[in-house]
Amino acid sequence: MLYWLAEWLGFPGVLNLIRYLSFRSGAAVATALIIGLWIGPRFILMLRMRQGKGQPIRDDGPQSHLAKKGTPTMGGLMILISLMISALLWMDLSNRFVWACIFVTGGFALVGFLDDLDKVTKSSHRGIPGRVRLLVEFLIAGVAVLLIVSRTGTDLYLPFFSGIVIPLGPLYYVFAMVLIVGFGNAVNLTDGLDGLATFPVIIASLTFLVIVYLSGNVKFAGYLGIPHVPGAGELAVFAAAIIGACLAFLWFNAPPAAVFMGDTGSLALGGALATIAVTAQHELVLVLVGGLFVVEALSVIIQVFWYKRTGRRVFRMAPIHHHFEQLGWPESTVVIRFWIVSIVLALAGLATLKLR
Repeated sequence: MLYWLAEWLGFPGVLNLIRYLSFRSGAAVATALIIGLWIGPRFILMLRMRQGKGQPIRDDGPQSHLAKKGTPTMGGLMILISLMISALLWMDLSNRFVWACIFVTGGFALVGFLDDLDKVTKSSHRGIPGRVRLLVEFLIAGVAVLLIVSRTGTDLYLPFFSGIVIPLGPLYYVFAMVLIVGFGNAVNLTDGLDGLATFPVIIASLTFLVIVYLSGNVKFAGYLGIPHVPGAGELAVFAAAIIGACLAFLWFNAPPAAVFMGDTGSLALGGALATIAVTAQHELVLVLVGGLFVVEALSVIIQVFWYKRTGRRVFRMAPIHHHFEQLGWPESTVVIRFWIVSIVLALAGLATLKLR
């Protein structure tokens, strides 16, 4: 909205700064961070009063988690409020990529909210039926992909190689939808320990802030040999708002967590990151940068598949962060080591830009 106002006034004087993505990205981080820190204590108190027992804790999970009973969930609403206010203030709202990201983030947040509400209301960890949830997520992702692909095309670019593409044609729509839904649920599965998902989301958002900025700039894209997507740079502001909102949330989610993100936040953040990656045509780079989330999801898929086939487990417990807890790693050790892995993967993802 501020961009529209400054543009209408002709960007006079100091308002000329709003022209620049770098300024608006920094402003988006600060705005989301300040809003998140300001509303946090009041919001957590409100959640405690309304939820009573808080998020249900699985009895078959790690025994150390039973001490977390009573901790409120749906903290993702804090992230969404600060993220959306910041994004709407500082982004160019005439950009269709912006609305694709907002649609996925808000839509996935609504699905996650209904799932969290069902769990809290029924004091159960099951939530709404998985098939219903996936169906709605695919519908949301489908709308966003239609908005994006009309401007970007259906080619799949390979990381580490310049100019090598796979023309997927209509299959690209399915691929992009699976990526958005899959990554949203992968972040959701990772959100099982205090701070475990939040910091890697910050790292991935910072990485894609750089990538979409470069992709949206014709000179940088040409120099690096990456696909140029006119208008994609605007999503750098959205990625910056995610960083600010998550930093504020991490302040309250640091061990011992005062609030859990819940499906409300994790689904929305994963879907938002994947939508940014699809817009920048760096889908496979997302798999690398978000490798931690991918491994968490794969550990669950492998565990379920193998147990149904053989009656035996590959991991002591899935997702894989619980496996390491069962091996005797303290929760803080698991979290910090997984953070380190996310940083290394992000650096590897950025390296693909120069290696082309």
